[in-house]
Amino acid sequence: MISVVLSLDDLILEFSDGSNLQLISASRMAEATGLLPEDVLRGLPALEGEADDLKSPEFEVEGLALPAEDVTACSCCCPRKVADANARSSKKQSAATDSHQVLHLQRDLNYLDKVHEEKDLFIQKTRGELCASRQRIHLLTRQQENVAAEVAAEKEAGNVAAVGRLGATFSRLCSELDGERQLVGKITSALKESQNDMWHIEVEQGRLEAVRKALQEEVAAMGQHLQAQAAEQLCKEKAAARKVERAQQLRIREGVRTQREHGLRHQKLVEDVQRHHRIAVKFLKASLGRVRERERQEEMESREHLQRRMDAVLSLKRHIRANRETLQKSQAWGQARAALAEQKAQAEREAVLAQGGDAFKHLSHQRRRQELEAQKRAFEKEQSLQKRRIVARILKEAAEEGRRKTRLSAAKARARLTLRDKTWRYISDLCEGAPAAAAGPTLETEYPAAPKATHLVQAISSESVQGDPGGAASQEVDTLAQPEILGLWNEDCEARQDRGLRDAPAPRAVSPNPPVPREDADRRPMGGSALDEALPARTGARLRGGRGRRRGADGRGGPGRPFNSKPGLIHFKDFNVGRVYKKTIKLINATYSINFCKLVGVEAHLRDFIHVHFDPPGLLSAGMSCDVLVTFKPMVNKDLEGNVSFLAQTGEFSVPLKYSTKKCSLSLDKQLVDFGSLVVGETASRTITLTNIGGLGTKFKFLPTCEPDTSTSMLKMSSFLLSDDKSLYERVLPSLSEQQLDGDRSSQADVQSQKGSAKPGSRELGEGLPVEPERTTLTPITEMPPSEEQTEIRLGEVTEGDIGPFSSVKVPIIFMPVTPGEAQANFKVMFKNQQCPALYFRARGAAVDAPVWVPTPHVDLKICTYGRLYQDSVLVQSRSKAALRLKFEVCRELRAHMELLPQMGYVQAMSSCSVQLKFKPRHSLPDDAGKYFDKERRVLEAPMTIWVADQVKPVGFTVHAVVTTSDLELSPSEVDFGHCTIYEAIRTQVTLCNHSLLPQEFGFIGLPKFVDIQPNDGFGTIQPLESLLLDVVFQPSKAREYSFELVCKSEINRQFRVSCRAVGVHPPLELSHHQIKFRATALYDTSVATLYVVNSHLSTKSLTHEVPCVRSQGASLMGPTSFEFLPPPGAPLTISPAVGTVLPGKRCLVQVAFRPVLPDEEICREALEALSREAESKLRKDTATQRRDVRQQSLAPMRLHNQERLFRNSMPQNPELQKQELEASCDDLQAAQAALARAFEGKFNKFVVPCVVAAGDVKDNKSGESLSFSPHNTLYLELWCPAVAPPLVVVSDKGKTTFNFGDVAVGHRSIKKVLIQNFCCEDLAVEFSVLNPHGPFVLLNPFSRLRAGEGQVLALCFSPQDSVQARETLDVVSRRGTLPLTLVGTGLASVLSCSIRGGILDMGYVLARVSVSSSFKLQNDCSLPIKFSMRLDSLGPARSHDRELPQFLASCSHRTDVVGTQNYSGQSVFSVVPVEGVIEPGRTQDFTVTFSPDHESLYFSDRLQVVLFDKKVSHQILLKGSAREHMMFVEGGDPLDVPVESLTVTPTFDWEHREEVEEPRPILVTLDYVQLDTDMPAPPAIRELHVGCIRSTQLSPKKTVEFSVEGTAALQHKGFSMEPSRGAVERGQAKTITISWTPAADFDPDHPLTASALLQLRGDVKETYKVIFVAQVVSGS
Repeated sequence: MISVVLSLDDLILEFSDGSNLQLISASRMAEATGLLPEDVLRGLPALEGEADDLKSPEFEVEGLALPAEDVTACSCCCPRKVADANARSSKKQSAATDSHQVLHLQRDLNYLDKVHEEKDLFIQKTRGELCASRQRIHLLTRQQENVAAEVAAEKEAGNVAAVGRLGATFSRLCSELDGERQLVGKITSALKESQNDMWHIEVEQGRLEAVRKALQEEVAAMGQHLQAQAAEQLCKEKAAARKVERAQQLRIREGVRTQREHGLRHQKLVEDVQRHHRIAVKFLKASLGRVRERERQEEMESREHLQRRMDAVLSLKRHIRANRETLQKSQAWGQARAALAEQKAQAEREAVLAQGGDAFKHLSHQRRRQELEAQKRAFEKEQSLQKRRIVARILKEAAEEGRRKTRLSAAKARARLTLRDKTWRYISDLCEGAPAAAAGPTLETEYPAAPKATHLVQAISSESVQGDPGGAASQEVDTLAQPEILGLWNEDCEARQDRGLRDAPAPRAVSPNPPVPREDADRRPMGGSALDEALPARTGARLRGGRGRRRGADGRGGPGRPFNSKPGLIHFKDFNVGRVYKKTIKLINATYSINFCKLVGVEAHLRDFIHVHFDPPGLLSAGMSCDVLVTFKPMVNKDLEGNVSFLAQTGEFSVPLKYSTKKCSLSLDKQLVDFGSLVVGETASRTITLTNIGGLGTKFKFLPTCEPDTSTSMLKMSSFLLSDDKSLYERVLPSLSEQQLDGDRSSQADVQSQKGSAKPGSRELGEGLPVEPERTTLTPITEMPPSEEQTEIRLGEVTEGDIGPFSSVKVPIIFMPVTPGEAQANFKVMFKNQQCPALYFRARGAAVDAPVWVPTPHVDLKICTYGRLYQDSVLVQSRSKAALRLKFEVCRELRAHMELLPQMGYVQAMSSCSVQLKFKPRHSLPDDAGKYFDKERRVLEAPMTIWVADQVKPVGFTVHAVVTTSDLELSPSEVDFGHCTIYEAIRTQVTLCNHSLLPQEFGFIGLPKFVDIQPNDGFGTIQPLESLLLDVVFQPSKAREYSFELVCKSEINRQFRVSCRAVGVHPPLELSHHQIKFRATALYDTSVATLYVVNSHLSTKSLTHEVPCVRSQGASLMGPTSFEFLPPPGAPLTISPAVGTVLPGKRCLVQVAFRPVLPDEEICREALEALSREAESKLRKDTATQRRDVRQQSLAPMRLHNQERLFRNSMPQNPELQKQELEASCDDLQAAQAALARAFEGKFNKFVVPCVVAAGDVKDNKSGESLSFSPHNTLYLELWCPAVAPPLVVVSDKGKTTFNFGDVAVGHRSIKKVLIQNFCCEDLAVEFSVLNPHGPFVLLNPFSRLRAGEGQVLALCFSPQDSVQARETLDVVSRRGTLPLTLVGTGLASVLSCSIRGGILDMGYVLARVSVSSSFKLQNDCSLPIKFSMRLDSLGPARSHDRELPQFLASCSHRTDVVGTQNYSGQSVFSVVPVEGVIEPGRTQDFTVTFSPDHESLYFSDRLQVVLFDKKVSHQILLKGSAREHMMFVEGGDPLDVPVESLTVTPTFDWEHREEVEEPRPILVTLDYVQLDTDMPAPPAIRELHVGCIRSTQLSPKKTVEFSVEGTAALQHKGFSMEPSRGAVERGQAKTITISWTPAADFDPDHPLTASALLQLRGDVKETYKVIFVAQVVSGS
């Protein structure tokens, strides 16, 4: 209870628990140190007014800001102002303290009001409880009265049980009534106390009303002050906003002006770009044209190449045909010559015979003469070859000597190289592929090697051979002194000195009498014959003796030239046909001795054009000379070469002659035209001179080319060959040009063309090189379109024309740069004369830009996004020596998106400045930019312009940027999760697509607690143009409708939303586990997990706890609820029970089993593949065997070929069809299953099993209709099912786990051994399941541990005891898994059927000591072969046991021995064949039983047992037989003796006196007449006797047995009758005597009737039987 005490100075609130609350008045608030305890203040809630006051920022800011301003102002004011400021500051501090006290007072008043409200609420609640208690008291009183009335009624009725029950109820009501009355008293007292407290609080509130009003007025004043401050602050902000708006308008005006300027500059840049684009298009078209032209040329060349190959093939065919015809002709000619020789010999023989001579002798002399001539020719030929070898050896020694001297003087010779030697050295190096080092630095740097040096080598080699008359002889000699290309050595003198020796053929050089042509003989001077004959002989002798090596006048040793000519070459060039040319040469004696010289002559093909005038001077001293006049009068326009031969004392020498026609020798004065540096826009011109040093003019044409200089070597040749060496150049170039144009032609076609164009007698043509006539047609020239550099460097006006002999032409080259940088162009000069190769040169220059330039003309802003600001700095440099004013301009289209700051500036001399580039692309950029923006590639190329003062051409640079969006797209935009239970989560996928070209970071923020986004909790980075799949997981916590949004925010603070909705469901059932993770289960093993289905729906009150419902609708009905699990079809899962009902508050146990198996389709496919492989291997093996047999047996290869073809045809052509024809058996499927299990690599599956729920009990649904399952209440069970390879695998029998023992006979056993291997990487403890102890299967050798990789053999035994099909499973259990082994076997009982019915085989009557056989059959009716054995009891071990009492002394009922009378001899009476054996299934075995008695007895018997497998007795056959001494017997009647032999000795009878002592044998026949109770007469009593005759093979005097009955009349009198009374029985037959009795009328039933008769049998002996009849009447009841 709270008590309130109010005074003027302080207020104290006293609580009922002893604590008090002191309220300080306004006058003493400053003195108070604390108002409320800390624990009380922490527990009190914040009041509304207090919170409002605390949240107003002006309340404290104003009080703190003003003193700070005063302090700032005091630093610059007078002391009076400082004092005023201090006063104001203290005043404001007191005001702040008062406001703080007011705040506390207001909080205390608010707390008092709150206590008042709570106390009022408590009073109302107490009153309500008081009313409710009074109502319960009234209700209990009425119930008490009703119970009292019922008690009185039941007492009257005498119902004691009801009275007791009602009495207990009445007592309970009384106790409840007393409790309620006590509760009413307590509530009344509490209500009174609360009312008293309420009154005290109201009194205190009335007293504090004045304080409350003062506080309200102070708060109102404070609010007005704050409003005034807010109004003043608003005015200041409006003024600042107007200032900012004016600045913004100024910036807008400046931006518009800048955009206008940028537009103008942009327009100009656009025009420049368009112009450059047109130029680029033009160049592109030209390039495409060149490419197409090149492709067309390549196509033409390929066609020409194919045509040449076809022509070559056709030519080869023609040559082959011609050669074949030539061969036939030569053979025919040979045959004709042989026939002519034979005819000639025959004619000579006839002529000799006609003259009377000896024809044989004449022919032998003639043949001998021919042989001698042939030997002489062979000897001469061998001598000539020997001479050639000697000369070759001499030349080789000379060459080695010259090579040594050349090596020693290499440096000196290299220093003395002439221009001609350098040129030829360069050509030789170039042809060999080596770098042209000898040609000097200019040749190395400016002219690369020609790519087709092979053609040049071939041409020059052939030319060198052609120019050397003695080349054929020199090539035959294998000497290292010759170069690869003749004429390239710089020792010209020595080469020319050696040439005389090489030119002369070897026979002339060594022959003492060389043959001289007729023409030379005519021209030989008078008196010179002796000298001519003596000099060669003496020279040859000197050469052979080595005396000819004398030092010449030049100081060099060796056999040098005797005379040197000056000049060394007689060359007539550029001659005209018909004119006469003369030249004089001097011959100088080059030896140290006196020598003489004689003219021999010129070569034969030059005699028509050359005349040599030479007067022999006689003997010439060393160094003396003489003149020779050579006159040349050309008759044909043709190049000629030859020698003028002279004869000296030391030998013959010659001076070379050469005659060259007029030719073009063209060259350029330079190969590089360098323009140097030039400013863009200026023009420079250079000239290049084309010079013709030849005597023939031609047409020329200058063309630009893009091809590399492939004719550098040709240019070198044309530029550096002197006039004296043009003949070789003129012959090499046509052949080289032909090879370059025509390609590789066949050798036969070339030979034919050479033969066709050659002239007979021509020396050059004879050596194989064709001479082509001069062509006057102009070669077609392909003009290449000029490139950009060629447009800057181009030819002048004069590009083609005529150049005369010994003249030159100047052609201008113009350089007009357009863009800064280096420019280069290639040109070539084409000529009409095809013997003149094209000449190449190049031009280069450097263009320098304007004084102002941008070092980076392309500003790359990379990738930009819309709406973002990007900046970069552009550097502008100046090479000018004065400051320049610059104006920066943006194109008009991009002024709204791009800006250059500043728009105008200055760059100092030889300095640089930078301009700021700002780029903020807006979404209207693609439309505004127009042609500068590629919408497909999103590429912006914006031209910027820099205008330089006093400069017409502006400076431009380009801004490149790839503009992309920053949008992220979420699809779908709306997600509907549908109905979801509170026990599960629904996952759906949302695609997040990045349309930007930049990677973006994203994150989903503000997610509800029931939503989760994965991966990475909804945060990550998405790559450009990438789409990510995000999993949105929704798991409701309550059953209601959900509607929410997913917000995705990018790194630039852009938001993208997806709206979602769902319905939460609380199902009536729940699962104890919603997720089950099975262990790693091996194949064909089983893992079991358990869970519960719980029904927790016990009440429908939603206020006390959550109830099952859909959305927030009404609760589900309470009662039994059914469920059903629906596993996926084909899943290796078993759920038990799958259907059930759960009562409220109960739960149901559910077991889930996981057993991984291999699919049947995969097993079948593997089995078919294995069968296919096996069939293919078998077929291949059979085919190989058949082929091997065929190879061994066949003799003809054609037969072998035919049989192999048959084998190939017999093989299956289509493996798929063969696979379809195969059918896998059960064993094959098991083997395939085992193979797949061993190769199994593991598999993981995840299954979601729905569990549908319905109201009601499944058992109550008797109609058969399924319950109505609600789709919204469906539960889901998630199963993780990992499958692994089995750790234990059966290795034997192809891995089969099913072991079929087959059919095993009952009582037998079969053992199978199984090899089990541990494929696991660890040791396993192994256990075995328990087999049926009463079953047929037994595990013989269990083991407890199996090491890793180890195998163990299990022995399994199957021993059936009954005929039954047995099947059991033996589980090999380990920690990793279980290996089930299925054991199958069939126990078969041995079933034999016997042909003997009844089990008795009666052998009948047999003569003693005679054997009789009988047969029977046993048939095997089972599927197993049966082993049998026959056993007789008489031969068994039981017969040897001692008996306690003989069998004949025992009663008949106690007799158990079936073995009767036996032979006296100890042999068995009965025998059976065969004794043992095997009966195959379904077969029949015949048995023969032989009866061999050795004495007479009627009780021969034995038992035959059929024993199967030495264990089981299948059949028991009783063997019976009787033996008689004679051939007759009587059978029938009652037995009169025992069936066991007596122990007495059988007496010996005398068969001769047998009839005298024999007594009749008795036969007792008992007749029972049955007296019936009816009036019908009873049938007579009938008995039978059988009289028979034994069949025997013994000789007997009588074949039949006769019988007769005596005393039949007496019998008839007594009512007996015997029919027949007399008769005869054949052997092997038996007759029946029927005895009947009918009692007479006077028969006394109490006394039996007795009668007798004699039965006599006559056969081999006579026997008499006394038949005794005993008749009686018996009752029929």
